[in-house]
Amino acid sequence: MEIIQASILGIVQGLTEFLPISSSGHLYLLSEFFFKWEISDSFDIALHFGTLLAVCIFFFKDWIKLIVGGFKKLFKKEDSTEGRIFWYMVIATIPAGIIGLLFEYFLEDILKQPLIVATALIVMGIILYIVDKKAKSEVTLEKMTFKQAFLIGVSQVLAFIPGVSRSGATITVGRALKVKREAVAKYTFLLSTPMIFAATILKIMDFQFSIAFFVGVLVSFAVGLLVIKFLMNFLKKGSFKIFAIYRVIIGLVVYAVFFARMF
Repeated sequence: MEIIQASILGIVQGLTEFLPISSSGHLYLLSEFFFKWEISDSFDIALHFGTLLAVCIFFFKDWIKLIVGGFKKLFKKEDSTEGRIFWYMVIATIPAGIIGLLFEYFLEDILKQPLIVATALIVMGIILYIVDKKAKSEVTLEKMTFKQAFLIGVSQVLAFIPGVSRSGATITVGRALKVKREAVAKYTFLLSTPMIFAATILKIMDFQFSIAFFVGVLVSFAVGLLVIKFLMNFLKKGSFKIFAIYRVIIGLVVYAVFFARMF
């Protein structure tokens, strides 16, 4: 049963981490609201580690260029697009990192409630739909300014509200700043890497290794890899409309189940 649960949770994590529909919200609703499965903090991080590996593998060449460019910009004063984007990401990650260290557990204890998650799903879905529909697509990843990159990074703070979604927040802000869909999605994926990596390092001593543990990691990795590929291809012509609609539907379902249980 543990292996089956780990597989299901791995699939959910892989599907929802990169789509703007909230992986934390889905994992909470699945484990605590619908099925009452217990997910330890370490297993939750393990699932995120699987999707971290997916980002690193899919964008491996990009990360090499970014790291080399960042190194050259810092030590050799050589300017390049990769070096500039690398340090944009470093600086943009700091605010969310500080908030996470200071308030993560406090916020989770207060905000992990079914109606809060449902409301966040619905509200963010509506905002995402409106912003994506109205925003112009003018800015590529290479043309992003420090202001745009920083504001997108800061918006990660909203992800500490279960149901908002890290990618949902960053994509919405990026689209509001006229960044192209494919570009903001790629930047969002890359931007998630240091946050998930830091969380993994902080929790690694708490990991409880088992077959279920490794199944969860491998499944979230494999599914995450497929989802990244799908989304990058989908956004060449598609929009975020379908994900916004999905968020609203899931939020309404949670409301319906919650109030049905009261009577």
